[in-house]
Amino acid sequence: MERGNSKHGPRVDESMAHEVRGTTQGTAGGRAEEWHEAEPPGEDQPEPTTVPAGDNRSGAPQGMTNEEVEQRSRLGRYINLSALPGDRTMLRDSARENEAPADVLAEIDQLPAGRTFRTVSEVWAALGHANETTRW
Repeated sequence: MERGNSKHGPRVDESMAHEVRGTTQGTAGGRAEEWHEAEPPGEDQPEPTTVPAGDNRSGAPQGMTNEEVEQRSRLGRYINLSALPGDRTMLRDSARENEAPADVLAEIDQLPAGRTFRTVSEVWAALGHANETTRW
C-alpha cells in the first residue's frame, strides 16, 4: 500500500519544501520571502548579537578548561558503560575493543592496579587531572 499526500500534488510539495528550506537547514537569512526577515533595529537601538555584552562564559564547567573537558570526553568515548565499575584491566579491555589509540591505552595503563573505578570522572581524577568543582 502506497502512502501519499492526499491534499496536494508533488509539484506543490516541492514548492512548499523550497519555501522553508532556509528555516529547516538552519541558516540565518535563508528565508524564501523577504517579508520573513526580521526587522532591523532602530537608529537608537543596539545591533542584536547571540552573546550578551560582557558575557565571557565558556561551555566548560567550573574548575576545568575546555581542553580538559575535551580530553576527558575523549577518554570516556573508548570506555563502555558496561566496563564500569571496573578495574584497570577491564577498562583497558573495553578501550581496546573500541579501538582506542595508543595514547589512550597508555593513560589507562597508568591507573593504579587493584582499584575499582565507578565513573570516567574517577578514572580522570586517578590520572592526576582535575574534575569540575561544582555539578549542576
